[in-house]
Amino acid sequence: MAKKVALITGASSGIGKDTALVLKDMGYKVYGAARRMDKMKDIEQKGVSIMSLDVTDEESMIACVDSVVKKEGRIDVLVNNAGYGFYGAIEDVPMEEARKQLDVNLFGLARMTQLVLPTMRKQHAGKIINISSMAGRVCTPFGAWYHATKYAVEGFSDCLRMEVEPFGIDVVLIEPGAIKTDWGIIAANHLQEVSAKGAYKKQANRVANYFKKAYTSNSISKPELISNTIARAVRAKKPKTRYLVGYGAKLSVFSKHILSDRMYDKIIKKVMR
Repeated sequence: MAKKVALITGASSGIGKDTALVLKDMGYKVYGAARRMDKMKDIEQKGVSIMSLDVTDEESMIACVDSVVKKEGRIDVLVNNAGYGFYGAIEDVPMEEARKQLDVNLFGLARMTQLVLPTMRKQHAGKIINISSMAGRVCTPFGAWYHATKYAVEGFSDCLRMEVEPFGIDVVLIEPGAIKTDWGIIAANHLQEVSAKGAYKKQANRVANYFKKAYTSNSISKPELISNTIARAVRAKKPKTRYLVGYGAKLSVFSKHILSDRMYDKIIKKVMR
């Protein structure tokens, strides 16, 4: 029997890279895809096939999926992991950057999904695993565009799930809390680049410092927690529609659910000082 095939975007670091190795160890033929091919040489040496992919480039996405289908004849799992966080006051973030974040975090995910669906429908089987975030269900100051992309991924995935269920395809949302990757430092740096000197500088610097402290601590969750959760969803005959995991995720979402908006705002601003 031919090996099942997994395609993972954003496989050059963090969750994507770790997931590629976990699925390979599960017996999958794994294709790790990202812009930075040099950052994937280590997983290539461990048996992962690496590919160049830019999820903001139509030709790149088509070539990636077509290549996998041509070589393997199937795609059983798509992990839409590529994404990033650009923080800054809404007033300060250039619209060009806002559009770029939507292109990567939402439209790239959506287009990769479109491209694998014909193959999965033909197989009458497949799993599409979208890496969202607790940020798709809660909010923080200066993260408007990032939160907007993740809220959109949540709604997109819910609609997709209902559409493809008759074809034997599962859609799963992974909603990580704070994970020890470069994400928080990058977000903090962006925040300071655009908002640390203007009208929002006092609060912006506080939030940036909070991120840097939090994401360099040992208290937040490691990427392996997320990759192992993805593996659990891949193994499951009937996976959950959502996996809310990682540092602060369940408490944050529960708090947002039970508190009034103003009370939630007050607590978040107090925590992120």
